[in-house]
Amino acid sequence: MKLSAKSRYAIAALIEMGQISGAEKPITIISLSEKLGISKIYLEQVFSLLKRGEIVVSIKGAQGGYQLSRPMQEISAYDILSSTESSLFEQPDQTVADSAPNIESVLQNDILKELDTAISEALKKIKLDALVAKAGEYGNAEYMYYL
Repeated sequence: MKLSAKSRYAIAALIEMGQISGAEKPITIISLSEKLGISKIYLEQVFSLLKRGEIVVSIKGAQGGYQLSRPMQEISAYDILSSTESSLFEQPDQTVADSAPNIESVLQNDILKELDTAISEALKKIKLDALVAKAGEYGNAEYMYYL
């Protein structure tokens, strides 16, 4: 499974939103762009997909921006990725369909389909609040320096 830049930026932006006051206040694309070093135009495209996927809502006005559509513990990595990827799981090419259709069935149904299901289930268990907490742990790591 390979994630596009849009998906990686979406996850990064949502983690950043979660770190800023739990994303209770609207956050602007400009502030996220500056903080993460991502193009404002590119982030606008990403947030358009997240809005369409009902991960975020936009707030109009002077104090506007984006905020999460629901609590962080209700947003999974699967939700985010399925909003930003055009096809999260692509249909694999057939390998030996003409010469050995029974083997092709095993490849498609018993290996690849099972793998897609396992990945989906794993992504559904990863919640945004846990990602925000992990990012905080990594950011607050205390280092011991020896001279």
